[in-house]
Amino acid sequence: MLSAFHRPRYGLLFILLLIASSLLPAHKLSPSIIDVTFGEGRDFGVGMEINLEAVLAGIGPEHEETSTSPRAGEYDRLRQMPPAELEAAFRAFLPRFLGDVELLFDDRRAGLELEDVTIPEVGDTRLVRRSHLRFGGLYPPDAASFRLAFGRAFGNAVLRLHAPGLQEPVTHWLTDGSQSPAFAVERPQAALSAGETIAQYTMLGFTHILPLGLDHILFVLGLFLLSIHLRPVLWQVTAFTLAHTITLALTILGFIALPDTIVEPLIAASIVYIGVENIITKEIHWHRVIVIFLFGLLHGMGFAGVLNELGLPEGQLATALISFNVGVELGQIAVILLAFLAIGVWFRNKPWYRQFVVIPFSLLIALVGIYWFIERLV
Repeated sequence: MLSAFHRPRYGLLFILLLIASSLLPAHKLSPSIIDVTFGEGRDFGVGMEINLEAVLAGIGPEHEETSTSPRAGEYDRLRQMPPAELEAAFRAFLPRFLGDVELLFDDRRAGLELEDVTIPEVGDTRLVRRSHLRFGGLYPPDAASFRLAFGRAFGNAVLRLHAPGLQEPVTHWLTDGSQSPAFAVERPQAALSAGETIAQYTMLGFTHILPLGLDHILFVLGLFLLSIHLRPVLWQVTAFTLAHTITLALTILGFIALPDTIVEPLIAASIVYIGVENIITKEIHWHRVIVIFLFGLLHGMGFAGVLNELGLPEGQLATALISFNVGVELGQIAVILLAFLAIGVWFRNKPWYRQFVVIPFSLLIALVGIYWFIERLV
């Protein structure tokens, strides 16, 4: 049985490993984007924006980042391959790939023909390389409905359906190898009920914080560290929540826009600020809440980038937007609760809490923020 001394040490070790892992060379496993387009005749096209290296290395959705997989070495080797070599490796893998990608017209499987593979140059191997695949085919003349399933081994995906007469694509989130609902071929309509939309986008918002949002996790941990009492933490989180809710909505609706090249470095700068302020001050002053509100505006634009990439269901924009935001809040609350269990339960009343917990961890958070700021700026 662990002694009272060892248990808090494990809590501290968990937080330390979380922060240290942020600096390891790793690529986040973002979902693939699958665009299905129906033409005026019986032809259809399937375009995929995909991380080919992760597919070929066999790194599935059970890993948030490539570095956590035992196949990370193979991924890194593939990431250094020139486009021609990687394309050859994929073409050899193609039969297996198509075996796990199902296109069903009235429950009849359609054949897919690979028409084009576009792979960027090697470039900066610290960044994910997103390749583009294009397939084509013909669907049966009497087909009325369409479904698609994307193999679980290839990760999660966002299905976007395009058809004549539709101003916006119909979007559906595919997870764990699930099959999409049936869509009408001639004019696909959003097949999700309000309940399904709420469930999908709440989970999407939650997972964008835990486990995928390391930068947002560190920001929230920074808010928690200076004062682990409930009221000050709630004041800070409330200001942060209100701010990112505003810019998330305004960005998605197209009223404001800033490029990622500005937003992402500034989010890293916000992490640096919180870490440094935790070191130089012992109390939460009113101006800290104002600064957190301003930084929350930036984080909201970062959240909007995810939804802009994935899309929102036509006709259910408000439902999806609110659900995503609720998921983000639940993720933040989970981070605070985990931090409280790992640190607060054991150390909140210790006279050395500031010296041995707040300052060291805030310093690590600030250093990670500096690293990210330089990396994103460059």
